[in-house]
Amino acid sequence: MNQIDAFSRVSPVTPLPVLLCFSHLRWDFVFQRPQHLMERAMATYRVFYIEEPVHADGRPHLRMRSEPSGVMVVTPVFHHTCDAVYEQKRLLADLLTALQPANLVRWYYTPMAMRFSADLPADLTVYDCMDELSAFRFAPADLGMLEQQLMLQSNLVFTGGASLYAAKAGLHADVTCFPSSVDVAHFGQARLSLPDPDDQAGIAKPRIGYFGVIDERMDLDLVALAAAQLPDVQFVMLGPVVKVDPASLPKAQNLHWLGRKEYAELPLYMANWQAAWMPFALNDATRFISPTKTPEFLAAGLQVTSTAVRDVIADWGAAGLVQIADAAGIAVALRRSLDTALPSWKAAVDARLASLSWDRTWAAMAHRMMDQSALVVRS
Repeated sequence: MNQIDAFSRVSPVTPLPVLLCFSHLRWDFVFQRPQHLMERAMATYRVFYIEEPVHADGRPHLRMRSEPSGVMVVTPVFHHTCDAVYEQKRLLADLLTALQPANLVRWYYTPMAMRFSADLPADLTVYDCMDELSAFRFAPADLGMLEQQLMLQSNLVFTGGASLYAAKAGLHADVTCFPSSVDVAHFGQARLSLPDPDDQAGIAKPRIGYFGVIDERMDLDLVALAAAQLPDVQFVMLGPVVKVDPASLPKAQNLHWLGRKEYAELPLYMANWQAAWMPFALNDATRFISPTKTPEFLAAGLQVTSTAVRDVIADWGAAGLVQIADAAGIAVALRRSLDTALPSWKAAVDARLASLSWDRTWAAMAHRMMDQSALVVRS
C-alpha cells in the first residue's frame, strides 16, 4: 500500500477546506499560540500541522498522527543526505493529491517553509508572525529574504503583539495585531487547592516560579543574582533548555530546574507557588516578544515580576498588573510579590482577563480570513 492510499484510510476526503500550518515548533514541544489556534481552526478546516523534518534511514515519507483535537501532525522523514527542499516539495504534493482540497489555506509560523511551499497554489495565505525569528540565536542566513517573499505572497499578516505589529505594519498592506491570549479556565485551576507534584513537593516555601522555554531570552545572570539575594526563596524553573548549554544554568540550593512539563500539568505546579516571574534578558531576541505566560500567570492568581520587556510594560506594567524590575530592584520586587495581593489588584486582573480568550482571538482571525476570501473571489 502506498502512502497516499494509507493516508486516505485515516483521512477520507471531506468538503471541509484544508489548512496547512507550517511551523518551526514541534507540536509536542511547548503548548502555545499555534496549538491553541489550530485546535480552534478544526471547527471549519481540516488542519495539517507540518513540522520541520527529521532524519532517518529508509524511504522518504510523511509520519502522521491525529491529535485528540483532530489536528493532524505531519512530520517529513528522510535521510540527511537527501535534497531537503526536493523531498519536502514531493511529499507535500503527495499529501495534497490524497486530500484533494476544494479550498486550501497556507498558514505560516516560519518563513523557512517558503523554501518548499512557495509555489503551492492556495486560496488564502496567512502569516501569523508570533516571533521575530531573525533575531534568535542560530537564525538561518536566508530567513529575512524568505520572510520578504512570504510577505509578498500573504493575503493577511497577523502579529502576536504590539511591538511586532509596529515592525511589520509598514511591510504589508493588511497587518492586524492579535496579542496572544489565555485559557482562563485552564490556568484558573491553579487558584484552587491542588496536590503538589512529586518533584516539587519536597521544595520548601515560599516559591517563585517560571515556566517556558529556557534559551537565550532568559537572563541567567539575573536568575543567579535573585537566588543569591533571596536565599530563603525557592525558585522553581520549568521548561526545556534550548540553544544554551544546560551546564551553564546557574546553580544554587534554592534554584530548581525541573525540566519540561505538559500543558495539563502546569496548574498543579502553579497552585503551589506563591508568585511568578519572567527574568527575560533585554536583547535582540526579546525586543519584540509578547509573552503568552504573562496572562497565564495572572489567570493562576499569581503576582508577577518581569524585566522591562516593552510589550509587558505596555500591556500589563503600565496598568499596575505586573511589576517591572531590573537587576538593582529585582530582590525588592520579588519579595513584594510574596505579599498577599490586594483585592483591588485581583479585581483589575480578572477584569482584564475577562476580555481575553483564544476562542475570541480565533473568531476575530477567522472573520478577517472570510473578509479577505470574499475580496479574492470578487477580484
